Amino acid sequence: MSGDIVVRQFRTGGDRNFGYLAADGASKEAFVVDSSYDPAAIVRYAMQEGFAIRYVFCTHAHADHTNGNDEIGHLTGRKALLYGDVCPLTGIRVEDGAVFPLGSLNVTILHTPGHTHDSVCLLAGNSLFTGDTLFVGKVGGTCSDEDARKEYDSLHGKLLTLPPSTVVYPGHDYGERGQSSICSEAAANPFLRQPDFDSFLSLKHNWAAYKKAHGIK
Repeated sequence: MSGDIVVRQFRTGGDRNFGYLAADGASKEAFVVDSSYDPAAIVRYAMQEGFAIRYVFCTHAHADHTNGNDEIGHLTGRKALLYGDVCPLTGIRVEDGAVFPLGSLNVTILHTPGHTHDSVCLLAGNSLFTGDTLFVGKVGGTCSDEDARKEYDSLHGKLLTLPPSTVVYPGHDYGERGQSSICSEAAANPFLRQPDFDSFLSLKHNWAAYKKAHGIK
């Protein structure tokens, strides 16, 4: 079952971090993604618009995405959920394929390891919150060739199988715009246009030179 989703993007601070509030427009039930440096702004917006925050999710455990967890827990009474956690409200574990009900919407967990082992993306309606797995025109950094392989598999095996119209909401404002789509990223993101993993890995290893050659910031 799906309904209309309302998404509000917040520039929370840090290294151009994005946080999000997404809600089922009919029931006004909402969830938060990566509240990071400014949970109060997200909670304040929810209160102003009459949204009830049901879940708080973090796309991965890096500090720039989790440093607001204590504050938003205090403000909302909701535990921030990372990969592997069990939601106290529903008893549902945050794992690949898990579905969290949200009014007439569902929030589906996609485990997308690569940037970190615990990276997840969240799919609600036609909106995909990608954390540091996929940016506009870029992908998340990886620490080893093995992690790059996992990221490649996550991108191609999970994200690029979604409908082309799926809206991409990244964890950082690293691209030319604040959001994109699976269709646009598949067509224009240089990492997603590589024909195979070896080419993907080569681009990662030579990304600084590629950016300079193509005028990418």
